Amino acid sequence: MTARSLILVASALMLACGPASPAAPTSSTPTPVLADAELPAGDGVAYFAGGCFWGVEHYMQQLDGVLAVDSGYMGGHVESPSYEQVSSQTSGHLETVRVRFDPARVSYEQIAKRFFEIHDPTQADGQGPDIGPEYLSAIFYTSPEQRAAAEALIGKLEQRGYDVVTELRTADRFWPAESYHQDYYERSGKTPYCHGRVKRFGD
Repeated sequence: MTARSLILVASALMLACGPASPAAPTSSTPTPVLADAELPAGDGVAYFAGGCFWGVEHYMQQLDGVLAVDSGYMGGHVESPSYEQVSSQTSGHLETVRVRFDPARVSYEQIAKRFFEIHDPTQADGQGPDIGPEYLSAIFYTSPEQRAAAEALIGKLEQRGYDVVTELRTADRFWPAESYHQDYYERSGKTPYCHGRVKRFGD
């Protein structure tokens, strides 16, 4: 690959999910992101990676019973990773959203089902035009029950002919992304370009 090609590839990767600097929407200030240890007792929590976190966050926020969705990073070996480090594809992290929900109003299974409907779980190299390991499809489960629910949904999709490549991983530490990534579509007024809801379960 020529030097010019490498530059073009690097530029595309940096632009794929948004700006690499805080020059992002400023119409409103994002709500401060809580650390996992600060989450209110009794709230459910789930972690999903499905390409650019902006789109996953946007559609998860629309689900009744979801209390908050935060964009961040999980699964890698770099502590307190920056967007630039994750985009360099050397950190091991995936762009991930943390979904906080009220278990009395919505179940983990319903949230995981929505996850499979708003991204393409059969794309192995990223999501839409966002190509690279940081954009892979994965569920980070926090309990055997969450893993079992995810496996059951994957089984249903496979029965319907989908070749699901979504990885199931044990949840690790969640590192919140920079503030300009939080609530991106809500603040910018734009719409997701590589996510959209598809009812894959036949209901």
